Amino acid sequence: MSPTGPHGAGARTTRSAATSCPVTSPATRPSVTRPRVALVTGANKGIGRAVARQLGERGMRVYLGARDEERGRTAERELREGGLDARCLRLDVTDESTVGLAAKRIEEESGRLDVLVNNAGVGSSSHVPSRTSADEVRQTFETNVFGVVTVINALLPLLRRSDAGRIVNISSMLGSLTALADDRDPTGALPPGSLPPPTGYSTSKAALNALTVLYARELHEDGILVNAACPGFVATDINGGQGHLTPDQGARIPVLLATLPEGGRTATFIGSDGSPAGVELPW
Repeated sequence: MSPTGPHGAGARTTRSAATSCPVTSPATRPSVTRPRVALVTGANKGIGRAVARQLGERGMRVYLGARDEERGRTAERELREGGLDARCLRLDVTDESTVGLAAKRIEEESGRLDVLVNNAGVGSSSHVPSRTSADEVRQTFETNVFGVVTVINALLPLLRRSDAGRIVNISSMLGSLTALADDRDPTGALPPGSLPPPTGYSTSKAALNALTVLYARELHEDGILVNAACPGFVATDINGGQGHLTPDQGARIPVLLATLPEGGRTATFIGSDGSPAGVELPW
């Protein structure tokens, strides 16, 4: 895995204002039922954009959470040109005001939320713990952990209105405590003994995995399935294009978990190993 993480979900440099992207008229898609509604954070590029496109191709109305307004509008336009119902949301997961406005707009336009994919994330340096500052770890947690809590809690009222709510947290094999202890990649992408030590990134993804289990336990009675996905070693901006998978390939497991049937798995950590169902990774 890249020292900065295996996915390129919206690497963050500055904080954005709490406003929504301009809305164009929605693409018309003939349907006898209301479309399912999804929100993907960090959806203006990389894995997030690929996930949004694949969900849209399955007939969902997809809100594109984007910190960068220009990139968000570009992604919305390109997906709409392909006939998809894509709607840009100006959303910075570290800014509660933008998250609140996003939840309000989804409620006003769609009335509920069926799928939430927490894809927005940042990487960190590849330093070992003794050479990593507390500030760096704290900054990584702001997006990768605290941002996820902020988004889930703000959107839960809308997810509870769904008859099949799904939450997918984009994690990483580098967040597996078992893999780190063994210095072994369970997906087989890296040879044994070669796991990089990005302290901020790894600890944030381990914390995200814990949140996944805790939310899954809490929301089980509501019928909301909560799982973590490891997209694999995907070539994205965040790792300098070093991965051997494309964003479309990396989107496969998150989309699989976002579209699980009733009674599907919950509180699991699924990675990409080339098989149709993926491989269950150790926490």
